[in-house]
Amino acid sequence: MQVRVLGCSGAIARDARTTSFLLDECILIDAGTGVGDLTLEEMLRIEHVFLTHSHLDHIAALPLMIDSMAAGLRRPLVVHALPETIAALRKHIFNHVIWPDFSVIPSPEKPFLRFEPLQVGQVHEVCGQRLRVLPAQHNVPAVGYAVETPSGHWAFTGDTCSNPAFWRCINELPLAMLVIETAFSEREHRLALRSQHLCPSLLAQELAQLDMRRHPGLRIGITHTKPAERPQIEADVSALGLAQRYPLVWLEAGQRFDF
Repeated sequence: MQVRVLGCSGAIARDARTTSFLLDECILIDAGTGVGDLTLEEMLRIEHVFLTHSHLDHIAALPLMIDSMAAGLRRPLVVHALPETIAALRKHIFNHVIWPDFSVIPSPEKPFLRFEPLQVGQVHEVCGQRLRVLPAQHNVPAVGYAVETPSGHWAFTGDTCSNPAFWRCINELPLAMLVIETAFSEREHRLALRSQHLCPSLLAQELAQLDMRRHPGLRIGITHTKPAERPQIEADVSALGLAQRYPLVWLEAGQRFDF
């Protein structure tokens, strides 16, 4: 399996695109602004979108992507998400006010978009891949994902804060790569707590729950850094010695990882 980083930033700026990962060619994890770097042909190969939660930086490109794809779709694009996330999308985005409701266009019987609710703990088999839904802890209902690969699981925390349930799940899986958010620097520690995100000291507390003995060859990808905070986050991570203790990789849009 190949994971292509389309976006891994917590906001936008030049070369900073918000969260989206393309698995092989047909599965999208989140639909942030990074989706805009795909060609139309690449978009049309996507069959399934798995959302972590309803925040704009994770769903911003979804309405525009479906509009771009519509004329070429031969079957509905399936969007998998928590029931609460689907309800938010229906109420606030696909409501014929902000954007057309493509779940009933061109007809309710043959729509361009189909929503599929999911729950924590489920395993979905799509496009030859097995995706496990993991618990996340955020200020809206949220999940993470783990995708089975020949060399171990690629796992993504989604947006989250302190989350013992996530680590209980993760330590039961062989991991090839863990993608974990670190949205804020230490100077924004209080904001990180309030918004239920991580900063470097909170990242250290979370990674301390990872049983590294179970995961030889693991890479840990840092994602969701705010563009204005990125240099300070890197400095804070260095000051805490996390790069010496863990195999950290700073994610960038355009990276590809093969598993």
